Amino acid sequence: MTQNTLSLPTIDLSLWQNQQTPDDLFLESLRNAAHEYGFFYLKGHGISADLNAALMAQAQEFFSLPMEQKEQISMVNSPHFRGYNHAGREITRGKADWREQLDIGPERGIVEDLKGKPAYLRLQGPNQWPATLPQFKTTVLSWQEQVLDVLRRLLEALALSLEQAENAFHPVVSKTPYQLLKLIHYPGQHGGGEKQGVGAHKDSDLLSLILQDNEGGLEVELANGEWLQAPPQPETFIVNIGELLEVATSGYFKAAIHRVVSPNSGRDRLSAAFFLGAQLDATMPVLALPDALANSSVGITQDPDNPLFSQIGQNTLKGRLRSHPDVAARHHSDLFSAVPSKVLHHA
Repeated sequence: MTQNTLSLPTIDLSLWQNQQTPDDLFLESLRNAAHEYGFFYLKGHGISADLNAALMAQAQEFFSLPMEQKEQISMVNSPHFRGYNHAGREITRGKADWREQLDIGPERGIVEDLKGKPAYLRLQGPNQWPATLPQFKTTVLSWQEQVLDVLRRLLEALALSLEQAENAFHPVVSKTPYQLLKLIHYPGQHGGGEKQGVGAHKDSDLLSLILQDNEGGLEVELANGEWLQAPPQPETFIVNIGELLEVATSGYFKAAIHRVVSPNSGRDRLSAAFFLGAQLDATMPVLALPDALANSSVGITQDPDNPLFSQIGQNTLKGRLRSHPDVAARHHSDLFSAVPSKVLHHA
């Protein structure tokens, strides 16, 4: 059942950006949103509506290309898990998601000599870009850079809301944190069945940021098991807490379960989802929270089919192997023995 009587809280980041020090009301609102829901709308972020519109226009152009052109940059060609996947190729909790998408990371060089080095360094490498869209790369990388700045700033505010130093999360995000942008197109589906655009899941990163078009479908699971709709709101992003922040706060911040229900037949949905992780060579610190907050923590959620690793690179690589078994089979078959088989077949 979907719950329609509540709505997600809205956080106005400009209330801090326009002041040298955030006030207690702003920090309390932010902390409560991250604790109670793990999801909130973000306005006052400073990213222009023109840049958001340009990104969505480029995404629309890409997904409108003939399939053979999109498949030229198929993810299965990339050992770094970058590129295009047609609908049904990515798996969530053992079921195919009905969405096509393009996965893009930061532009970084390949680690050439991996002998004796951690396997997670295989994730670093170049993107695949559509050759027929000359403005695509510039627009995407510009948007990524600005969103990264917003989320780093938001992490500082979240740290202050927990009565920590503003730079509490700097050691894991200040240099080269793992980051991923998914441009996603959800085709319409006929009524009946689950209509899984993307199945119910938690994000494994620190923070996720979602830019939606005007088509709804994103839903968040409440504590009572009901689903709260998160429809598009003008000039806002959706931000949600990832599992790394749940780990860092011993469960005080909630990495909420969420899903996307496919549009009805004849409609479609377009979104851009940016995931900010931590540096692959880092281990996530656990913060010492004030007693008043620590006593409200419910602890870290443990899923036997999706174990959490505190070492960032190990946890990130596990997620990519699990979600993209075709890439794993072609490029990383030697790693299967290091990852429990049930992890590779669930998401």
